[in-house]
Formats: sequence, C-alpha cells, structure tokens
Amino acid sequence: MGEVEPFSYPPIDPTNFDLIIVGTGLSESVIAAAAAAVGKTVLHLDPNSFYGSYFATLSLDEFTSYLNSHSVPRSTTATDNLGNQQDDSNHVVIELIQQSLFSDVEVVSCASEKESLLRENSRKFNLDLGGPRTLFCADKSVDLLLKSGASQYIEFKGIDASFLYEANRKLVNVPDSRAAIFKDRSLTLIEKNRLMSFFKLIQRHLAGSSDSYNDSDADSRVDGYNISKEDQESRFVCFMEKMRLPSKIKSILMYAIAMVDYDQENNELCDDLLKTKEGIERLALYSSSVGRIPNAPGALIYPIYGEGELPQAFCRRAAVKGCIYVLRMPVIALLVDKATGLYKGIKVASGQDLYSDQLILDPSFTVPSLLPSSPTDYSIERIHILSQREVKKMVARGICITGSSIKTDVTNCLVVYPPRSLYPEQHTSVRALQIGSNLAVCPSGTFVLYFCAVCKDADEGKKLLQAAMNSLLVMPVSGNADSISSDQTESADIKPIVLWSAFYMQKITEGKFFDRISSTPTPDGNLNYNDLLDATEKLFRQLYPHEEYFPETKSSEESIDDNGITMES
Repeated sequence: MGEVEPFSYPPIDPTNFDLIIVGTGLSESVIAAAAAAVGKTVLHLDPNSFYGSYFATLSLDEFTSYLNSHSVPRSTTATDNLGNQQDDSNHVVIELIQQSLFSDVEVVSCASEKESLLRENSRKFNLDLGGPRTLFCADKSVDLLLKSGASQYIEFKGIDASFLYEANRKLVNVPDSRAAIFKDRSLTLIEKNRLMSFFKLIQRHLAGSSDSYNDSDADSRVDGYNISKEDQESRFVCFMEKMRLPSKIKSILMYAIAMVDYDQENNELCDDLLKTKEGIERLALYSSSVGRIPNAPGALIYPIYGEGELPQAFCRRAAVKGCIYVLRMPVIALLVDKATGLYKGIKVASGQDLYSDQLILDPSFTVPSLLPSSPTDYSIERIHILSQREVKKMVARGICITGSSIKTDVTNCLVVYPPRSLYPEQHTSVRALQIGSNLAVCPSGTFVLYFCAVCKDADEGKKLLQAAMNSLLVMPVSGNADSISSDQTESADIKPIVLWSAFYMQKITEGKFFDRISSTPTPDGNLNYNDLLDATEKLFRQLYPHEEYFPETKSSEESIDDNGITMES
C-alpha cells in the first residue's frame, strides 16, 4: 500500500474526548467497551486497516505480509522530521515510535502445485497472530462476554478433544469427566481409581471451601484425608506425589489440565512453581467448564472465524455505546503541556491535534530515548518510562497448514507436549491447537495448526517448535513438499504433510499505568485469556476507580438469549 498523503486522512470531530485508545487489540477493545458503557467519550484509533492488532485474524496473504513488514523496525516517514518541537506556545511535541513485537520471522511455502492452490484460496484462510488460543467454557472471558453484552456478536464451536503427547510418540486422551476416565483404554485400572479418588478429593475440598471450610470439617475428607493449609501452600507436584498419583496422571493434571508451562519436577530450571492451591483452582476451572455450554463436547471452545472475532465483538459493543472508530490512522506524537509537563493529547498523521484526559497505547508504542528537557522534568521522566519496557520472556509461535488431520476422525483438538517429552533438555511445555474448516478458518480439506512455547530466546523457541512439529507432521525439506526425508516417507501415509508454515518470536511485556498515559500488555503464552483480562480490568479500575466495570444493562434490545454464548452445532 502506498503512502497516503496527509490531506487524504479524514478530519476527526469532535477533537476532545475523555479517553483516546490507540490499537484495537483485545485489552484496548475491552477497555473501550467498558469506558463507553459508563458514559465516557471514547475515540478508538488503529494505524492498521483491520481490527485486532496483535490479536487479529488475517487471510494467508495478509498474514504473510504483516509478519514480514512488522519483523523489522517500521519506517516512520511521517515523523522523520518531527523530532521534539514546540507545537505552539502551550505544547511540546514528543514523537511516538511504533516498534514491532515480532522477530526471527520465517515463512515457508511449498514449491509445488499446492502453492498455487493456497494462493488462490488465500482469503478463505483466517489465521490468528496470537495463537494458539481457546476459551475455557467457565473462565473469565466467557463471563465477560456475557456481562458486557459482547457475546451477541460472536459464535463458538467446541474443541473435540485434548491429547497429551508422550515421549514414545503416542497421543494420550485427556479425560475430562468421570465417564471419560472409565472409557479411556490408555489408563490402567489403578490409574483410573487413583485419578477418580483425586478428583473426588478436589471436589470435596472445593465444596467445603464454599461453605466456610475448615480443616476439621469431616465432609472435606476422602478416606480420612483432607487438604490442609500446609498442603495448599506446598508445590502441587509434591502434593500429587503424596497422593501416590502415577507419573502419567501427574503429567496429565499438570500440563494438559492445569496448563503449566515449566517443568515442575526441576526446581533449578522451573521459573514458575505451581502451588497446590493454584493447581486446585485450575483443575476446578477445567472441571466446571466441561458441560457448561450446550454442544461443546469438552472444556474448550473457539470462535468461529478465528481469535480476531473477540476484540471485534468488544469494539462493536463499544460502538453501540458511542465510541468513535477510525482505522488507517497513524498516531505520530504526544502533546505535552509545556508548563506542567502533563499529557494533553496526540497528533495524528493528518496533522490534526486531538485531546483527551487519558490515553491508552497498545504495547508496540514507545518514545525516543532522548526527550526534551523542561521545567517539569519529573513529568517528562514519567513519559520516558514508555521507552523502558522490560522484555521478561518471549513466546515462540508457529503455524502449519496441512491437508489432513493429525488424528483420524478428529477435526479440532488440543495437543500438549509436557517438558522432556520431545527431548531431555525440554524445560517448557509446547501447546498445539488444530482447527479445521468447520470453524471457517480454512478451506475444506485443509487444517490449521498453531504451536507456541514460552522461551528465553529464538534458538530455544525454534528448537521446541521444530521438535513438536516434526513429531506429528511431515515437514518439507527446503520448502519443497515433494522433497521429503527418507525417515518421513514411511510415515507420510499417517502423518499430515505441511503445505505452508510460519515461525516467529514475540516479545512479552506487561502493561504500565501512568497519571494520564497507560499501555496495555502484549499477548502472553497462555492458552486462555484470563491473565490478560485480569490485567485489563486492573487498568480500567486504575483509570476510573469510581466507575463500575461493565454495569448490568436492562435494555431489552441489548438482552441476550438464555444460552448466553452462541454455539453452532
């Protein structure tokens, strides 16, 4: 797309708002809807031509173009000569720079007749930038969709099954109910009994907790045992060992149900030890998700048309409440009051100045390391913090398009690779989500697989994802689907052949709250959105401590049906 001249941008009217938000990612869209719901005037801008930012869902060509263009520092032609200058007698103009969250991008398309087939069907693919992602049927995202009214703008389907990958290249079913446990032929009778007893203990403990549970409550015991406060503060893996759970059961509970990232049996290398109390909460979330929504076979659901439908649903909700939306509108600078050093507004690419009490920026925005001095250096220094966002972790993301399913008769499924299941030095889990054409993300006869793993650098991330992909898929050699290594040929009749793939690293940073300028968190490495939505709600309450977060609506035209979340059968 060629550069648009400034006069081509439409003028924005009015020019004063309670809140300006830049970026239409999930956090930004939720806050826009929440602020508009309590009567705030909101302007929501995005320099992209689509909604969703780093949570967007794009066609195959759009996805490839976006990754390639955002993996290098973005040119800022409109601001090359802007610098830090006096906008008028009252304002100092501070340049805003948009930096990519992505690096180490690799896109491989097969050099065969399949390449033209993919290109011809590019717009039939809906690929998620932030995958793999699903929603638990009982988690915060579902509750928020219902409470906000955004649920009426989005539809879901259930994920058919979940599997745990074992080191011997077997996919083990993740049992999600009592019936599933007893039907599972991969579990021995002893494993089934231990697992059922453990689930019963958890259920009794949770029931006791909801009724002012205490350690002496007889109802909280199973076979004379109850979960003491000491056990709740201990490591979850140690508690499971105390309960004499077999190794396979421990692995299923920790990595495929509690969704733990790091190797819990390696104290030295585990960056996040899971306590029993939190482990119980995660098991409860999984258990309460099973059967909550009609037509969902298990605990997980996924939006029809892709992850990008979530931020769009909240944007639609915000628009209903009066939020103004302008896409393709780059924001190039902050306006800072010369006398006080406080934020006053923004300058957009058209040259227009817009003003607000509060500003929220998506996580890609920063300011130059050198800022102008002023009589109010303290306020300027606080703005400078925008350029000092610490990257604590990275997440390796990968996508593969295949012509067949990784599991016969299963279309949509989750696969979890526990630590050490792929190779001895694997210290973090890898998660893979396969989505088929019945969710309108790809043409009939093709499948999309999303992979991700939290890691420290690109080398570790690439090794993790390549091992996971090679375990289930036939990877083309040198981008040629017709050139397959000899050890892959024997299994090509049962392992799907990859037609197209992409690999990229994404930075993980936290959001920041200032007096008048805030930034949202990046997409994290979790399967669901709970941590992200917790951070989003916290930011809203910091912005508006005296306002209700999505007050209940009584309007008949804004009501939702009895099912709440729309499921397509």
